Amino acid sequence: MASESTLKPAEVAQYFVQAGINKHKDRYENIFAKAFLAGVMLSFGGLLSEIVNGGSAGLTSSNPGLVKLLSGFVFPVGLVMILLQGLELLTSNMMIFPMALVKRVIPWWSLPLNWLIVFWGNLAGSLFFAGILVKFTGLVSVEPYLSGIQTFAIHKAGEPQWHQIFLRGIGCNWLVCVAVWQAAGAKETVSKIFAIWIPIWIFVACGYDHVIANMFSVPLGIMLGADLTTVEYIRKSLIASFLGNVVGALFVGLPACYFYLRDHTAGGLRDAENGSYHSNDEGSTVKDK
Repeated sequence: MASESTLKPAEVAQYFVQAGINKHKDRYENIFAKAFLAGVMLSFGGLLSEIVNGGSAGLTSSNPGLVKLLSGFVFPVGLVMILLQGLELLTSNMMIFPMALVKRVIPWWSLPLNWLIVFWGNLAGSLFFAGILVKFTGLVSVEPYLSGIQTFAIHKAGEPQWHQIFLRGIGCNWLVCVAVWQAAGAKETVSKIFAIWIPIWIFVACGYDHVIANMFSVPLGIMLGADLTTVEYIRKSLIASFLGNVVGALFVGLPACYFYLRDHTAGGLRDAENGSYHSNDEGSTVKDK
């Protein structure tokens, strides 16, 4: 009998708890390198989306909703590349690490440490891509792309109020974590791509705020002359979207723990002497001797 093509929700939840353990054990330089590459991959999708958006000035004036749909449709290629390569994205770790903490399979300090490393890695990759592979290449330094990118940066970080960006961050990462969840449940590549594509298309087309995606689009706008300062970007967009993304991730991860993991004991217990973790093949807790 053929196996099912999709994991059950409880199996996905268990998968993410184990993923938290694996990420906790990973070497710090590996985490940073994977995060740097993830920032680059997501920025590829961001650039394609900005080219569609900025290059459709005539269509924007006559049918702005269609332009949003088109620019949102191409953006998910970034997250597809990230997940298929097994890279580190901060916004998905905002779901995974709280789940692992709730099940007590990693120490509390693992969460802020991982988030700190991945944050800076994602930022470095995004800025590298924006500066070296976009600005200095001159790909979008002509009209209508130049004005479109400047306007987009102001629209993201200049015009909205702090609380609006925060709330948009909640909606964004709720959808991103649903996409990551669905991709983890799919057992083959085409299904994973479709599982990722739909929620990400929704969040981009609707205009929600992703802290890592904005690390590319807003600094790129500043680099290309948008009427926006780095301080304004950090104070409003970066902080507000980060906090909103955390809340959005918790709306996926914590209910999953309640629904599917109340009796789950996979993972391991902390050894009082060496702080190590492991689990046996049946998924029950094991303490190192």
